[in-house]
Amino acid sequence: MSSVLSFLISFAITAAFMPALIRYFRAKHEGQMIREEGPSWHEKKSGTPTMGGLMFILAIIVATLIAGLVFGQLGPVALTLLFILVLYGLLGMWDDSIKLFRRQNEGLKAWQKLLGQLIGGAVFFAVYLHEGLPLLLKIPGLGAVNLGLFGYFLFILFWLVGFSNAVNLTDGLDGLVAGVASISFIAYGVIALHQHQVDVALFCLAVVGGLLAFLIYNHKPAKIFMGDMGSLALGGALAAVSILVHHEVSLLWIGLIYVIETASVILQVISFKTTGKRIFLMSPIHHHFEMKGWSEWRIDLTFWCISAITAVTGVWVMW
Repeated sequence: MSSVLSFLISFAITAAFMPALIRYFRAKHEGQMIREEGPSWHEKKSGTPTMGGLMFILAIIVATLIAGLVFGQLGPVALTLLFILVLYGLLGMWDDSIKLFRRQNEGLKAWQKLLGQLIGGAVFFAVYLHEGLPLLLKIPGLGAVNLGLFGYFLFILFWLVGFSNAVNLTDGLDGLVAGVASISFIAYGVIALHQHQVDVALFCLAVVGGLLAFLIYNHKPAKIFMGDMGSLALGGALAAVSILVHHEVSLLWIGLIYVIETASVILQVISFKTTGKRIFLMSPIHHHFEMKGWSEWRIDLTFWCISAITAVTGVWVMW
């Protein structure tokens, strides 16, 4: 019941107040600056309000706190997930604000963003240790591998930084990340409920509620973008959830779309720097399909379907 309540509260808040946020940003003329190297037809999206992640992050916070307090499920784990969501969201907000202020698509320097992400990872690890959770990494075919204190600390930093940036890279089309992330969080919400980790489950369902309501305004043609504020927060929180349910490596499968998007960028850069040739028409890979003539809706639906398949099979394997 706590998960259902958190879902409903988050959905209701986001759906009700997002129009006001959109009107505010439009009145202030605070719109997204489109990358010059992106597809030329994306230029018409320039000026669309961004930082929509602000509303669903607030909704997730309120929903998690209310549901957690009502059902007595607001412990250190839930609060740590909210901390990661907020910290990574603030990093993204800072990044988005710089872009808007300077009227360009470049925000925070890489080292500034990385430093903030690492601080978040260190705090998360401190709470993880305080809760006495295992320093074991479950690897399919190898079983549970003990990484030790320092090894698991490095893993947590890598996981949070890696997936926050991976989700950020995936956020390049109207509605793409809102749909894919909803599916990912549903999967981990189911796993958390099966493990009786109600605090983790209610957080996951709060995220899903906020994202599905946000999708009402973010599907093509988007009235608002989530911005780095939304995508960095979602990626960091998703990585944290996968760690807390002790199925960390499963995120490589359940979050396969983020992995593919990131891999496409890495491979493109390596290929161009070493051979001078591009593997894809444009990276991340969703732009490659755009260049091939796919509509945004076709790409969204295809990626959502792939996410649904990996989520269902991922949960089924762990059941």
